[in-house]
Amino acid sequence: MRSTKTIHVISAHAEGEVGDVIVGGVLPPPGETIWEQSRWIAKDQTLRNFVLNEPRGGVFRHVNLLVPPKHPEAQAAWIIMEPEDTPPMSGSNSICVATVLLDGGLIEMQEPETHLVLEAPGGLVRVRAQCKDGKAERIFVQNLPSFAAQLSATVEVAGLGAVTVDTAYGGDSFVIVDAGALGFSLTQDEANDIAKLGVKITDAANAQLGFAHPENPDWRHISFCLFAGPLTKDADGLKTSAAVAIQPGKVDRSPTGTALSARMAVLHAQGLMKTGDRLTARSLIGSTFSGEILGETSVGGCPAIRPEISGRGWITGVHQHMLDPSDPWPEGYRLSDTWGAK
Repeated sequence: MRSTKTIHVISAHAEGEVGDVIVGGVLPPPGETIWEQSRWIAKDQTLRNFVLNEPRGGVFRHVNLLVPPKHPEAQAAWIIMEPEDTPPMSGSNSICVATVLLDGGLIEMQEPETHLVLEAPGGLVRVRAQCKDGKAERIFVQNLPSFAAQLSATVEVAGLGAVTVDTAYGGDSFVIVDAGALGFSLTQDEANDIAKLGVKITDAANAQLGFAHPENPDWRHISFCLFAGPLTKDADGLKTSAAVAIQPGKVDRSPTGTALSARMAVLHAQGLMKTGDRLTARSLIGSTFSGEILGETSVGGCPAIRPEISGRGWITGVHQHMLDPSDPWPEGYRLSDTWGAK
């Protein structure tokens, strides 16, 4: 087999959402910080295209690049590559990375619980993993500080009219809509409609509301649309259903850890959650992430929460992505039937 490059990948998913991890074959990109390295990856596009575009990738795939940490507390760092963005943080991808590090033997597992410090592009995240019989069974991630931005704002959406939304940050930026008010029950058969409408709402929110992270001037857009289900309560805390539309037009198979953090921040700002309260979100495929507000903080003077999210991850395979020198599509290709079909 001829190949001008060979990239070694351990494939994984967290509660249904794919989050592959590059463990070899790629040198760390230039940059003094993990954030600067992630901006280089985002601008250069070569690695993103190779692993995310067809025929090696697809709109369903996220890929994480392991790199040496910059912070002295961290044991490992990673750069997140999603279909359209190279974001500060991702809940499902952090669970996949932690699972690969432990189940793959890259970091020594301690039973019954292993503690890690990982460095995301947006900052440090502290991880504890419940481990048994050589398997990291559940991953708990102390996410980046999360905050509500605009509450009860109005966005005009073509074909839909005025929609009341909230915007928030949970390690990534969201516009949040009431799923029921838009006629959605958040069932599997609604996935295509949610994906298409979610992209329209995200585009409208970016054009009409915008987003500005108070401490990260590079992050000036809304990434996703969260369709938030109704809240119920039982002995374990609040429960909800959720579906997140991801650019260029797919629905997250997991409940989305950054979305859970963003919604907890909004509920906290609305006085509906406080420190110690829990919220469990269920995805369209029935998988769940649990969240807890660990405390209060601030981001650039904006009131914020310290969220912890948890979920499960599984390794699904080991792959070597290669490039034959005669391949006429060295960076792959995209077609609108799956990449952003309207």
